[in-house]
Amino acid sequence: MGIVHIVMFSFKPLVPPEEIEGTCQRLLGLKDKCVHPNTKQPYIKSAMGGTDTSSEQLQDGITHVFVCEFENAEDRAYYLNEDPTYAAFCKNVEGIIEKKQVVDFCPGQFTTRAR
Repeated sequence: MGIVHIVMFSFKPLVPPEEIEGTCQRLLGLKDKCVHPNTKQPYIKSAMGGTDTSSEQLQDGITHVFVCEFENAEDRAYYLNEDPTYAAFCKNVEGIIEKKQVVDFCPGQFTTRAR
């Protein structure tokens, strides 16, 4: 069963719109640029994202949402802890992100399990 990885954030107020757009495109580009060390192939199954459009007013400051899917926990762990491409992206955006939230889930799983 796959793992859905949801990243939500807002940018600092003075970040120019073109930098926001570029950052969002680079984040989505990780799908093709993050390569598994053994297979030498991209390992992120899917990636999509966009600007919040909800009218519910429950965003708590979050303005952008991205959803990635991994085949398994091992691929997600490599992405988060070892992938140099992902690490470089994170370092590049350190100074422009105001708020960040991350939620992962396995589709159809509703009981709590150890991560």
